[in-house]
Amino acid sequence: MTQHTDKHDSPDTDLKPAFIYATTRDWEGYFKAIDGREPRPTLVDALDRFDTEPSNGPRFAIDLGCGEGRDSAALLRRGWKVHAIDGHPDGIRRLVSRDDLDDPTRLTMQLAPFESVELPSCDLLNASFSLPFCSPEHFDEMWSKIVASIRPGGRFSGQFFGDRDSWASIADRSHHTSEQVAQFLMPFTVEFMKEEERKGEDCDGTKKDWHVFHVVARKNAD
Repeated sequence: MTQHTDKHDSPDTDLKPAFIYATTRDWEGYFKAIDGREPRPTLVDALDRFDTEPSNGPRFAIDLGCGEGRDSAALLRRGWKVHAIDGHPDGIRRLVSRDDLDDPTRLTMQLAPFESVELPSCDLLNASFSLPFCSPEHFDEMWSKIVASIRPGGRFSGQFFGDRDSWASIADRSHHTSEQVAQFLMPFTVEFMKEEERKGEDCDGTKKDWHVFHVVARKNAD
């Protein structure tokens, strides 16, 4: 795998209480805390790469764990068709209520947990900071669905959380070693990867160790 260090952001530690809400799966609080944020740089990187390649028409993306919709809105602005999926109704509500949705006729939405989601074929599967919230017993099945859904030449953009992250001690979270991440990405050519480890805290001094793999990868031909 290749590794670079430019252009890509850290987890939302600068949002102060946001990761505290995510720790407890208080999604209404989390979505409120991150309201107004820019699209994830991993998504922007993937979109910039697609822009250098020929296309026969609008491309189709799945935004898995769309949250409040920052990435879905960015995809629409770039002319994509988008299927946004989230497991919490407040995420879908916030997405459909955004005032920056360009041509919402290109947007479909689905309320579904990771454990039962079915994924159509797509050119891009975006999963920004959502994968660790798939329960470990269902992760391998979900990842297989992700890989199968991405067409050859399509891309994955998103994050895996590492085994040295504070959340790795939470029983219902999925965290992986660098070797496991490399195995997951075998069907892809990795175009960008940054393994990030840092310590952070919120405004009340609550500690959080971050261990995150930021990834953009292109699906190999069958």
